[in-house]
Amino acid sequence: MATKKKTKNTGDFSKYIRWFWILFGAGILCFFLIFQLAAWGVFGEMPDHTQLENPNTNLAGEIISSDGETLGKFYLNDNRTPVGYDELPKHLVDALIATEDARFREHSGIDARGTLRAIVKLGRGGGASTISQQLAKQLFHGEGSRSTTGRITQKIKEWVIATRLERQYTKEEIIAQYFNIYDFGNNADGIRSAASIYFDKKPQDLDLKEAAMLVGMFKNSSLYNPRSHRNPEGTRNRRNVVLAQMEKYGFITQEVKDSLQQTALDLKYTPQSHNDGTATYFRAYLQEELKKWVNNPNNRKPDGSKYSIYKDGLKFYTTIDSRMQKYAEEAVEEHMPRLQAEFFHQNTKRRNPTAPFLDLTHGAIDTLMQVSIKRSERWRHMKYDLKKPDEEIYKSFDEPTQMSIFSWQDGKYAEIDTVMTPMDSMRYYKHFLRPGMMSMEPQTGHVRAWVGGMNYRHFKYDMVKQGKRQIGSTFKPFVYAAAIDQLRLSPCDTFPKSQITIPANKYGNPESWTPRNDNGDYSGYLNLKQSLANSVNTVTARLMNEIGPQPVVDLAKSLGIEQDILPVPSIALGTPDLSVYEMVAAYSTFANKGVYTTPVVLTRIEDKNGTVLFQFTPETKDVLSEEVAYVTVNLLEGVTQGGSGTRLRHTYGTDRAYKKIVTGYPYEFDNPIAGKTGTTQNQSDGWFMGMVPNLVTGVWVGAEDRAAHFESITYGQGAAMALPIWGLYMKKCYADETLNVSKEEFEKPIDLSIILDCEEYKENAKLSKKGQLDDDPEIDF
Repeated sequence: MATKKKTKNTGDFSKYIRWFWILFGAGILCFFLIFQLAAWGVFGEMPDHTQLENPNTNLAGEIISSDGETLGKFYLNDNRTPVGYDELPKHLVDALIATEDARFREHSGIDARGTLRAIVKLGRGGGASTISQQLAKQLFHGEGSRSTTGRITQKIKEWVIATRLERQYTKEEIIAQYFNIYDFGNNADGIRSAASIYFDKKPQDLDLKEAAMLVGMFKNSSLYNPRSHRNPEGTRNRRNVVLAQMEKYGFITQEVKDSLQQTALDLKYTPQSHNDGTATYFRAYLQEELKKWVNNPNNRKPDGSKYSIYKDGLKFYTTIDSRMQKYAEEAVEEHMPRLQAEFFHQNTKRRNPTAPFLDLTHGAIDTLMQVSIKRSERWRHMKYDLKKPDEEIYKSFDEPTQMSIFSWQDGKYAEIDTVMTPMDSMRYYKHFLRPGMMSMEPQTGHVRAWVGGMNYRHFKYDMVKQGKRQIGSTFKPFVYAAAIDQLRLSPCDTFPKSQITIPANKYGNPESWTPRNDNGDYSGYLNLKQSLANSVNTVTARLMNEIGPQPVVDLAKSLGIEQDILPVPSIALGTPDLSVYEMVAAYSTFANKGVYTTPVVLTRIEDKNGTVLFQFTPETKDVLSEEVAYVTVNLLEGVTQGGSGTRLRHTYGTDRAYKKIVTGYPYEFDNPIAGKTGTTQNQSDGWFMGMVPNLVTGVWVGAEDRAAHFESITYGQGAAMALPIWGLYMKKCYADETLNVSKEEFEKPIDLSIILDCEEYKENAKLSKKGQLDDDPEIDF
């Protein structure tokens, strides 16, 4: 009986073993079946091979300077520019592995040990997601469902995608993709943007503690954000956890860990937005030009769709030099607060009851403000976007509103949080003088610097290309050049300063024209070089009377002037409204031996794979002979040798705008400089055009409305308003020897026949009077 019982128990036990193995096998089969079902897309769409090769991530367009620096990005929501694994420093990768996935090098997408630990401890011992799983989640299905079932299927899909990613990519490529995909907050999408925004560095330049902070943000970039007010110490504490993990896994020593944990974050927050950063006005101009390029039917993707400058990761290689752009912006920021301080000094309510306007009655000011209302963005938005009635829109301009306004404080830009009505805000901004500046290589047309205003966030109207203002005496060289070309004049030819009247209808002008000299002096004679240097109006009028206005207009058009110019004699004194962009291109023709070169801002466009989509072709045309161009340059050199531009040479004199900084003018240039100042009626616009052989730069300064201006010529002339920006900029350029800005003489034509030496000119004139000169080729002039 006992034997039979033992046999029965053994049989019963074998049955349980069989059932165990059956269930275990079924479980394994179910496990693999679930994975297979997930792979087939039963639990939701899964990425195919093509999607794994080319993940659908938005990549910002990148604007690259001529010296290889990133000027800014074009993006809508994702400010992401990918980097390769070789651009990531080793300690950054080590920090990621130590903190997020210590066995990353060992598994194939799923960490079995970590997964088992998470199941046994119900997630209380830490998560089990590998870097590959987290990448899968970021790339292909985001946060997923909040339900338990949804989270389980999401995890299964992550496992499947993670194993596929491991087969598709190397470990290094997975790490690079993970750094590139993550959103670090504050428009810092991807490690390249994060390194730039939080530390103003490239990823490869991050030090150990900076790398640890950024890796710490992978846990929760919103909670552990160094700019967050909710958790000021949280980011530092999280960084220290990363350093502890690195020490735990042997990537750093305890001494290094202890030392770095005591340090501050040392942020250098450099926001990247369309309103901030360098070359903001240029970027806005480029954006509009690129929109035209993508809308051109000839510029399409292989599938026929349009490129996106915001999402396709295009690279835009520009002619802007980041160093020169920086120096240009610094020059504006140094000069404008000083000039503005003097403007405020002259336009207090006590000194000027209609401040900031002069020569306007209160009724005229009201009319001007009404015009400004209808030009404003508030009016446009309420009228055309919101379809509000006019009465409601007008009322909104008198309602107090919380706002941040622009200000200069202690010589630097600042924002002031205040409450004022939009109408008061508009009037407040009309007090501010504004600059426009462009710098260009005359030989290539490459635009090296572009400053369209003081601050793009508050003054969006670009005074390089959009704004056109009366140019005053900077137009006179066009008259002189046309006269030299037609009449073969020498800089030494003399003309009387006496007044001249050009009668009505002689050149189609309806009224007679009698220009006046600013200083009221009409006695004696001046040669052309002296006349242009001192901007003598009557001599310029005599030249216009000799050749007529039409040749001058034709020359201006050939020099790239886009604006229509009425061919009347008064244009000789600069009545046309032109842009800085046009003027720099025109003056560059003189420096480029008479050859006009269209300004260039973009050299090529590449897609994200480096394929060239656009290559610039230079556009040039012959406008003047080399001889006429050189003689015109010689005349313009006289402006800085003995005319309105001499403050570039000397350090004597005082200037209210500089008296707290230096005595006199802080330039002291001793190299050849050709230039021309310009001042318009009532001191509304100040200009300076300055040239050296390989760089032409134009500067304009004025207010939004011509009725806001300096009362006297002392501060309202181009030599005080615009020339200082040119001087400060050029000093910085010359101090940077890597730029190779020329200090040489302008190249003289080999076959120059026009006499430039006025002593030689006088001697030849004496000989000519004596009848000793004829057409004898043996006589050398």
